[in-house]
Formats: sequence, C-alpha cells, structure tokens
Amino acid sequence: MSAPPLQALSLTELRQRSSTKWRRYPDDVLPLFVAETDYGLAPAITRVLARAVELGDTGYTPPRPGVGEAFAAFAGRRLGWDLDPASVRWTGDVMMGIVEILRRVISPGDRVVVMTPVYPPFFDTVEEAGGIVERVPLRRTADGWSIDLDGVADALAGGARAVLLCNPHNPTGTVHDRATLAALAEIAERAGAVVISDEIHAPLTHAPHVLTPFLTSGEAASRVGYAVTSASKTFNLAGLKCALMIAGSGTQRGVLRSLPWEVEWRTGLFGVMANVAAYSAESDPWLDGLLAALADSRALLGDLLATHLPEARWLAPDAGFLAWVDVSAYGWGDNPARRILADAKVAFHHGPLFGAEGTGHVRINFACAPEVLTEAVERVGALAQS
Repeated sequence: MSAPPLQALSLTELRQRSSTKWRRYPDDVLPLFVAETDYGLAPAITRVLARAVELGDTGYTPPRPGVGEAFAAFAGRRLGWDLDPASVRWTGDVMMGIVEILRRVISPGDRVVVMTPVYPPFFDTVEEAGGIVERVPLRRTADGWSIDLDGVADALAGGARAVLLCNPHNPTGTVHDRATLAALAEIAERAGAVVISDEIHAPLTHAPHVLTPFLTSGEAASRVGYAVTSASKTFNLAGLKCALMIAGSGTQRGVLRSLPWEVEWRTGLFGVMANVAAYSAESDPWLDGLLAALADSRALLGDLLATHLPEARWLAPDAGFLAWVDVSAYGWGDNPARRILADAKVAFHHGPLFGAEGTGHVRINFACAPEVLTEAVERVGALAQS
C-alpha cells in the first residue's frame, strides 16, 4: 500500500525557522528558491538529535561513526546497490568532498568537464581545486535532457582530466540511464580521466524512473569513478554538515585514504547522527511519504503552469523537488527571477547562475504546501497578465 503524503508545515511555523530559505527575504515574499524542504524531520532524526542535546553530546565526531555502514544498508534497500562500507569515507558536505577529490586527481590548470545547466557551486568547486571549467552542455530534446557523450569525448581527447557528473541532474531533474552512464565511464577510461558523481538527489527518484548509481553502471565506472552524496537534500539536513565520499575500486579507496585527516574532522557530529538515523529502515516510511508528497506537488505545478503561465516551457523532473522552467516568452529579461521577486514577491532561483543555458529560466522548489505553491504561481501569473 502506498504511503500517505507528508504534510508541509504551515507558513506560521516555517517563518520561525532561522535557515536561509526563511531569513533571506522579508515575510511578504514566498521563498521557492534554495533547496530546503518545508516538511518536519523524520521522527528517527528528531529523536536522536533531541537525545544528544539532553546528554550534551556535542563534541567531536568519532573515528568510526557508523555512517558508512548505515548508507551501505540504505543503498541496498533503496537503490539496489551492493556497497562495501569500507569504500565509504565522510566529510562536511558534498561540495567539500568533490573539491578534495579533485585536488587529488587533477593538477593545477587541468580542465574539468561540467555539464550545464548545472548546480552553480560546481563552477566554484573546480576553481577551488585549481582546475578550469570546460562546459559541455546537456542535450535538450522533446523527451528530456541527456549527456552529450560526443562532446565529453572531445573535451577529454583535448586534455580535460575529469568529469563532474550530477546524477540525478540539478536543475533539470534528469535521471541518466544505465547505458549512458556506462558509456560515459568507458569514454573516461579510454582518456585516462576520472568521473566524480554528485548523487545527493538519488533517493528522490520518481516512479517509474529508476536511478542507476554511477559506480554500478558497469565495470569501467568502478575503475574510474567516485560518488559523493548525503542525506541532506532528501531529509533537509544541510545545516548539520555530513556527506559521504565513495570509492569505485581499490585505487579510489587509496585516494580517499590519502586525504588529510582534517577532511573527515570537518564532519559534524549532529550531521553523522542525523544521517545514520535518516538511512535507517525506521525512516523508510517517512521517505515514502515525502515521495508521495513530491509527486502530488510536481503534478500540481504542472497544472498551475498550464493555467497561469501557459507560455512557460518545462519538463517534469525525473527526480527531486526542483523544476527548471523557461519563462523567456514573457519578456522578463535574461534573469527573470529578479523581475518576479520585485513585482510578484516570489523568490525563484536565478537561471543564469546555472550557466548560459539558464538565460530566461528560473528554478522552482516545489517541496512546499499546495497552497503555497498555488499562491506563488498565481502571483507570477498575475504579473504575466499585467
């Protein structure tokens, strides 16, 4: 039997939060920009954190916190991934993990393939590691988005040394199929390059789509690949600082073991506790309820766009709670989020930050109550008619 959808917290409750989503703008703005969700925590997470506060358990993260074992069990149950916990290390957040791996696998000045439009910190992460961004845009078709394998091959043949993969992709919500991921790995292996896969949205894949973890897509993937992930997006834990770095093979394990000890020490103790609780079987019913709520919200967004912004172009995402919407037909400029914020009092994420392909686009977070999503799109629709 399917799980009942989670109910989002009320705006009155949400405006008591102190996170970026609820403190960046004044109360007359509806915030649907940053990737925070509007639901309460999974009960297992609330319980473990409350008990830690009672005990004053706020010290350093232990050397074996159990998060690798917890994720391996979760990956087996939810992702069909038979993962050895010995392949897992931990750090503060996904971007931190990516930059530390990049520092080990590229040299200063090396080019790194980034598939635009993409999560804006990808650009900064490459630069922080001493690399140079090489953009290979996704291919856009009537059916969806896909990796430009020929473009990646050309970039690697031209000297790029690594590929940053987003699987599922942010902002398009694309779940890359197994054959494409396997082909990407083979291209990288022939070029002597590595692939680092950001899989933070993986547990939020919507049926009937099936997520293939990059490292399971084929033998080449295990030889060239790393994955970096966290419970932070699915379970709304970004402020607690815990992410996982996963090695595809013995060679990659050696690279992760060679990282400075400080990389693991950056992991927050509350982050570890929360991630372990999130990945436990006890939290599975909560996750099923979240997926049901997101499915309803995604469908509602489609109806709202068709009614109030009929000239908007979008494809419902295969995974996650972020919608990539082209509103260029309304003439609100290259960065329409600015006009929408100023005149409709709705905060969407700025499309151009995701790359040149984001001109005329906004990213909408639909992990919110139906009435909030409805009011937000109605406000923007009224702007379109003014």
